[in-house]
Amino acid sequence: MNNQQSAVELNAIGKVFRSHTIFEDIDLTIPQGSITGISGPNGAGKSMLLRIICGLVQPTNGQVSVFGQRIGRDADFPARTGALIDAPGFVPNWSAEKNLRMLAEINGKVNAATVAEALSIVGLAENSHQPVRTFSVGMQKRLGIAQAILDKPDLLLLDEPTDSIDQDGWRGIYEYLIELKDKGTAILLTSNKLDEINILCDQAYLLKDKKLTPVPIQ
Repeated sequence: MNNQQSAVELNAIGKVFRSHTIFEDIDLTIPQGSITGISGPNGAGKSMLLRIICGLVQPTNGQVSVFGQRIGRDADFPARTGALIDAPGFVPNWSAEKNLRMLAEINGKVNAATVAEALSIVGLAENSHQPVRTFSVGMQKRLGIAQAILDKPDLLLLDEPTDSIDQDGWRGIYEYLIELKDKGTAILLTSNKLDEINILCDQAYLLKDKKLTPVPIQ
């Protein structure tokens, strides 16, 4: 892994929010063609760290680089990146397919076949014409993953990607994430499922007590 090119470099990242230090001195390298997992208690700042990598939140200290671009200086949002962090703002009365087609029209890079492929990957092909308002929490999470992979990103950031998803659903997602990794995609996910981290990840960290600590993969 040490010979792989880095997709993400975090150097001495710190974040203070409303006089509360969320984390400090975070260093992290995410190689291309790898899956990195971060676990930790609720409120430790896992989602905040993903938002900082995406440029949605500015760190109080430190530098974020994605594919060699300094986020906040060279780019506001990292190029070639897909993300599922917050609940996506889908139009509830539209179908899953129509929501993704709308996103495809915005970026201008995705066609109908790609939309259908993304829905199939997350197990929503049979529900593609169903209004999103009728979706369960797990189905909405699947649709969120579909929008994150829609543009076939080189960096994929996923916050608790299989939370609320049933066993059949997460198995298919695991297979796809491993396939993406083998094609060179860098993936960073947060999860408190130790089995998930052990199955998927090449490197893992624990975010706790304001620090990011490497943990062994079992």
